[in-house]
Amino acid sequence: MYQQLLRKENQIAVIGLGYVGLPIALEFAKYFRVIGFDINHSRVELMQRGIDPSQEVEASVFDGKDIVFTSNLEDLRQAQFFVVAVPTPVDDYKVPDLKPLIGASHTIGKVLKKGDYVIYESTVYPGCTEEDCLPILEKESGLKLGEDFKIGYSPERINPGDKDRTIDKILKIVSGSDAEALEEIAQVYGQIISVGIYKAPTIKVAEAAKVIENTQRDLNISLMNELAIIFDRMGIDTKDVIEAAGTKWNFIKFYPGLVGGHCIGVDPYYLLYKAKKLGYDPQVIHSGRRINDGMPAFIAKRLIQMLIQKSKSPQNAKVLVMGITFKENVSDIRNSKIADLIKELMSFSVNVHIVDPYASPNEVAHEYGLTLMDKPSNDYDAVIVSVGHNEYKALDIDYFKQIMKEAPILMDLKGMYRNTDEKITYWRL
Repeated sequence: MYQQLLRKENQIAVIGLGYVGLPIALEFAKYFRVIGFDINHSRVELMQRGIDPSQEVEASVFDGKDIVFTSNLEDLRQAQFFVVAVPTPVDDYKVPDLKPLIGASHTIGKVLKKGDYVIYESTVYPGCTEEDCLPILEKESGLKLGEDFKIGYSPERINPGDKDRTIDKILKIVSGSDAEALEEIAQVYGQIISVGIYKAPTIKVAEAAKVIENTQRDLNISLMNELAIIFDRMGIDTKDVIEAAGTKWNFIKFYPGLVGGHCIGVDPYYLLYKAKKLGYDPQVIHSGRRINDGMPAFIAKRLIQMLIQKSKSPQNAKVLVMGITFKENVSDIRNSKIADLIKELMSFSVNVHIVDPYASPNEVAHEYGLTLMDKPSNDYDAVIVSVGHNEYKALDIDYFKQIMKEAPILMDLKGMYRNTDEKITYWRL
């Protein structure tokens, strides 16, 4: 397969052209013939004009790439190596939502041929590729794994907004349905990954490795969040404590914060779901999720307390929230816990204004029913800086004094500022 792809006798198809799929497709297109497929026709039209709808990939990256963008199922029949990079979210009840993944499997099954490969990159629970996706491929195509086609799993490792650790500079895990599949898949990915390939012994191991990467981080942050709640009651600055503890050689510095996005705040629920299916109810993972999901309410209630202490009525208070994307310097608002924080404040009848230089006003309105302002006013009772955008890092205390009224409150959720004015009530996680 690898040699045919390299000679451009065969083609790669990437299904799902979001934050993960588009960068992978463009990277493959440096060396192979690529079909970029997405069911969203309007997004495909933008990419055909060299525009990334997610605003992560610059227009120049599209130049000179051997790629065709399409939403036409028939175009996929020309491909022999399928890469699935569709979203794997959770629903309102924190249950894995496999509809995009199942849909992609049905789509590929309709065009699957003898000798083809199907590789999944979407984050799932261990066993999903072989137990949920494979039967669909076989049923739709009438083919059999091993005899007619091969599958693999290679978990995505893209870090949105990171211009240093780009896709080609992040070690890639690969796995295959048999030894031959593993070698062929490793060679294909090895063509685009400069730092190396790790060959997992089984597909389930590769799936598990991905899901625990983010579960581990989620748990570490949840510990810091719980400590922040405790230290806040003690009147101790959590960041000062972490810096002091960090002087010991084996202390790992994690910081408290809002855990959102499409990875860390979602992936642990996939592991929880699978564990419960097997009759085990994970205690530590569930506790970490409960703490992190509860942080927006904690921060909102803390601000209400501070407003009351300053003799400010929450119902008459005007608060500015700076940043609604799930992390700094990206436009991605999926699973933003800042939206939860805003809605918590609004439940106390607080008048909340929102600004963000990266977020799309239309997407924020569609996803959360919230309105982005073009720019702040200058009469706020409190300001919450919730995302560490570069534009916000450049600000100082004097800026916040200019946009707030008397007895101002600044909540610095990312710990970016040093309070240099005793007239401002400064608080950070």
